[in-house]
Amino acid sequence: MPEMRIVSLLPSATEILFALGAGEQVVGVSHECDFPPAARAKTTVIHSRIPKSASPSEIDRMVREFSARGESVYSVDAEALRSLSPDLVVTQDLCHVCAASPEDLAAILADFQPRPEVLCLNPLDLGDVWRDILWVGELSIRPHAAEKLLESIGEKLGAIEQQVNDASERPSVAFLEWLQPIYVGGHWVPEMIELAGGRDAFGKPGRQSFRVTPDEVAAAQPEVIVVAPCGYSADQAHEEYRSMKFPRGWRETPAVQNGQVYSLDANSYFSRPGPRLVTGLEILAKLFHPEIEVSHEAAAAIRPLGLAARSVAV
Repeated sequence: MPEMRIVSLLPSATEILFALGAGEQVVGVSHECDFPPAARAKTTVIHSRIPKSASPSEIDRMVREFSARGESVYSVDAEALRSLSPDLVVTQDLCHVCAASPEDLAAILADFQPRPEVLCLNPLDLGDVWRDILWVGELSIRPHAAEKLLESIGEKLGAIEQQVNDASERPSVAFLEWLQPIYVGGHWVPEMIELAGGRDAFGKPGRQSFRVTPDEVAAAQPEVIVVAPCGYSADQAHEEYRSMKFPRGWRETPAVQNGQVYSLDANSYFSRPGPRLVTGLEILAKLFHPEIEVSHEAAAAIRPLGLAARSVAV
């Protein structure tokens, strides 16, 4: 019996499939599927309609304009997809800025013979993310690998919880998911902050990210500011934050005063609902409670931005 052929249209599903040992079955990916590195060698079947040269504010404007017109941010290469003859296509219905919409895909697959099965993921919190790992494992015929992966994730979560429970204080946190304009983290991010021993100054578990002003962030007086724009690496987040100007009140926040501003890799650890969220949770726990023990990967991912924050505040 030939192996199942899978096309993954979102980075988190690609990560899950490779983590389950199904990397060889993945024949097509999106333009953003860059982890693990082997995923980059797969055929790309989806492209963004937003130019790479667009600034953060332009990206925000274009996304809102596409959404207002009921159009997708992405174009699917129908011929490339057809040539791969997939048995399973994985997409999502959570954020059409992160993957092609099911409607776009349905129109393209309508005349495929045979028509592949479509798995549409829609995680709103961590429980949904772990459930999705089981779903992907089931449909890729790797249920035992999925269960084993979840056991490993559970062990890491337990280790963090045990250490955080001993902490006496829970710092207030502003998690900036976008900078121009500012959006604060939603969905699973507030839950991650809580499990890591912090208090989210804005977000609520399961709620979408939403826009706030710099003055509102300053007024919340966060003790920790996390800069992790969706789709950005830590270096990109660092550079964008350094380029910004903030209101005078920003300088007076406890986070800036105490050098507790950090640029983090959203792509790897926060914005993609996959296995590495547990490492993101470790990173946050280490930020909030430096005395606890975490993995080397988590500790190495922490990048302070405190001095840069003071230098750009006006």
